[in-house]
Amino acid sequence: MKAAQADQANLTTGGTHEEILNRRFSTDQSARRAQGRPAQSRRVSPPAATGRSLCAEVQQAEEALQRAQADATLLEQKQKDRYSKPEAAKVHAQGAEAQAAYEAAADALSKSSVRSPFDGIVYTLPVKQGAYVQIGDLLLQEGDLSKMLVRSFVDEPEIGRLVSGQKIEVTWDAVPGRIWNGAVSTIPSTVKLHGARNVGEVTCTVDNHDLRLLPNVNVGVTVITAEHGNVLTLPREAVRMDDTKPYVYQVVNGELKRRDVESLCKI
Repeated sequence: MKAAQADQANLTTGGTHEEILNRRFSTDQSARRAQGRPAQSRRVSPPAATGRSLCAEVQQAEEALQRAQADATLLEQKQKDRYSKPEAAKVHAQGAEAQAAYEAAADALSKSSVRSPFDGIVYTLPVKQGAYVQIGDLLLQEGDLSKMLVRSFVDEPEIGRLVSGQKIEVTWDAVPGRIWNGAVSTIPSTVKLHGARNVGEVTCTVDNHDLRLLPNVNVGVTVITAEHGNVLTLPREAVRMDDTKPYVYQVVNGELKRRDVESLCKI
């Protein structure tokens, strides 16, 4: 674009700086020669010169004067009209083309800077410096890691007991003894096959202010569907059903005794 701007400047001034200086020097010389010709014509009058030779010398001086004036006029015209209209149009077209190329390059450069629409932490960077990427390639993953979105899968028979806002507890084997607390954000709207199980997907948000819970890890999720105080908990396998009444076997004096129970919730 700078080269095109230089050509347009030459078009305005009538040429390069060197050309202008050369034409100015030639114009001055031609003007001086043209001014000197009449004096030379007047001085050509020797006493011994014949009329014919005198006329010839005067004619030569006049022709030289005309040539000098023509050269001066030509140089002045070159100074004013260095370029024709088609040449000027070509220079302007090249300038417009260069400007368009510059704007396209600037636009491509601005789009090469990838900016996130929000503040956060980059936790995945699959591309390497100097690598070529295609449209749609994953460049990086970034998020607010102070709050983590947890996805869990609940078996189909348990989906009906889920309610939005229920408490959850999240554990991660990499940090034993640590529990992250949260609440159910969304409950399943459909059932899908996950491995050999029919499950519904539940999402929840947990607080991760210390950033100990990392993205893309497998965690354990416990959904608290109900809470009861001062009750005995039993494994599900220990509870039996008879005539729609739940009961368990209790060891009394070394013997198994049947005992009816009231089931408050399922474990």
